[in-house]
Amino acid sequence: MLNCSSLSDFILLALADNRELQLLHFLLFLGIYLAALLGNSFIITAVACNHRLHTPMYFFLLNLSILDLGSISVTVPKSMANSLWNTRAISYSGCAAQVFLILFLFIAEYCLLTVMVYDRYVAICRPLHYGTLVDSRTCVKMAAAAWGTGFLYAVLHTANTFSIPLCQGNAVEQFFCEIPQLLKLSCSDAYLRELGVLMISGCLIFGCFVFIVVSYVQIFTAVLRIPSEQGRHKAFSMCLPQLAVVSVFVSTAMIAYLKPPSISSPALNLVVAVLYAVMPPALNPLIYSMRNKELKDALGKMIQLVQCQHQ
Repeated sequence: MLNCSSLSDFILLALADNRELQLLHFLLFLGIYLAALLGNSFIITAVACNHRLHTPMYFFLLNLSILDLGSISVTVPKSMANSLWNTRAISYSGCAAQVFLILFLFIAEYCLLTVMVYDRYVAICRPLHYGTLVDSRTCVKMAAAAWGTGFLYAVLHTANTFSIPLCQGNAVEQFFCEIPQLLKLSCSDAYLRELGVLMISGCLIFGCFVFIVVSYVQIFTAVLRIPSEQGRHKAFSMCLPQLAVVSVFVSTAMIAYLKPPSISSPALNLVVAVLYAVMPPALNPLIYSMRNKELKDALGKMIQLVQCQHQ
């Protein structure tokens, strides 16, 4: 039997076999990473420096951008380095750190998205009570609760995952240390214990998802009752980007962690992992700024300021 104590490293999935495709993968991930870095940095700077954006919605968006920067930085740079240096190894401690940070940042982001839906629900369905229900102190507490929940969940789940003995070698069929792929290396009896943890986690995540869906049903019902077309357009412009972000994040993550083994394949696992771990941090800044006039104006002023400084 091969157990955790005898492992010094894991072997990650190779995204390409020949050198040309490895370099292509490096350049592709580099472009996505730079796009995520630039887009999220712009949003963080715009919200922090523009006093008009010092509102609960943009405070949560700033936290979301920080989480996106962290989540993509956990997986993509290591994969890029492996492709560039033609290696597949990751140390045992590095794998454990990846699992912890992925769980921490992803659960915190999911909780934060749930909080953001609540913020939009109060703003649209109970506008007269918005100032009292979502004041600055409440915003800080809800954001801190999202970060704290992610941290606590990551500590417990990571400790449980790496306490399981491994009997199936050290080859992980993913380009980063993903829990479903690590569980494939475990002994069958130990796998059931972690499977129970995953099922409980799935129930909690599904509960948040039901809250999100019910909230959006009430939001859209309230929006359709707004008499002015301009009012409806403004409400939709605030809610539709968030709905798109939540849908992509939740659907791809649920597919990755809850799909049955019978439909699992390396190619499908890779596509799903890219969709939930790599693309959202790069696309979120575009989604949020595309229909948001205030954010577009703030970003435009920042770009003009940068251009003026270079002239």
